[in-house]
Amino acid sequence: MITTLPRLPSVREIVKLYGLSAKSQLSQNFILDKNITDKIVRSAQLSNQTPLVIEIGPGPGLLTRSILDSGAQHVVAIEKDDRFIPTLTQLSEATQGRFRIVQGNALQVEYQDILGSTFLKKEQNEEPMHIMGNLPFNVASPLLMQWLHQSAGQQGLFGLGDVWMTLMFQKEVGERLSAKPSTEQRGRLSIMAQSLCQVNTVYTVPSTVFVPRPKVDASVVQLKPRDDVLVLKRDSYKTLEDIVRYYFTKRRKTVGHSTKRLAKQIPEVKTILDELETMIDFKARPEDISTDVFCSIANLLHEKNIIIQL
Repeated sequence: MITTLPRLPSVREIVKLYGLSAKSQLSQNFILDKNITDKIVRSAQLSNQTPLVIEIGPGPGLLTRSILDSGAQHVVAIEKDDRFIPTLTQLSEATQGRFRIVQGNALQVEYQDILGSTFLKKEQNEEPMHIMGNLPFNVASPLLMQWLHQSAGQQGLFGLGDVWMTLMFQKEVGERLSAKPSTEQRGRLSIMAQSLCQVNTVYTVPSTVFVPRPKVDASVVQLKPRDDVLVLKRDSYKTLEDIVRYYFTKRRKTVGHSTKRLAKQIPEVKTILDELETMIDFKARPEDISTDVFCSIANLLHEKNIIIQL
């Protein structure tokens, strides 16, 4: 298996040769400095023991080259824009099968299509698999939520072993993902990600390195499966999503106020109101509540078969 790429035209040369430009309607911004993409790959801790890397939206393929240079055993890129398929195909041919392209929308691609000829099996994956990408800003949050749901249910790729996600977001989204309790950035996305993952910002990418230059900086955020005992029970993730959405749509209200209102709307909640008050500080606001407390509430509601859909 070839792990060293042959000499290829630079990505800058390819962009010029093929007349490639970023499409604003697809929220595309390219990085053309390989020093930056190499740093991103180092932050992901890839090696020749990494069984699989899935890259979302490779564009002209500079991050792809850095991933391939890490020695990862299999790399699969999901690209929607057919303008990039010729240059990615050229890169694939240079790896003799180590790099494959799946053309399609990452929100709709089935994991069977992604795995293809890699033949990965659960018992083979002692090292984590990885999802990476400079995510288009308009689909970043929906994609992440989809992966979190799959992770919670051990579905698709997430049923084959540990999956680390090293993803580039707008800096504001990155701050929301890693936000601690009682901070302004704390919100629904913080809870949903931190219930399953250790979330850390590993690299800040200034807007000046992108072509075209966006208005804001970007953050590379790494999400690893939590290594402690999960507080959230496997079947409670949808309930967690519903209860967190409920509280954060009323984030200016105290948790006690919102909980008592919920008890009036859903009579079953009234039967566990005292128990909820022992679990959660009724004087606090939603952003003050820890992820694990929200998980405990979701577990209780799921156990009591109480559905929060308002």
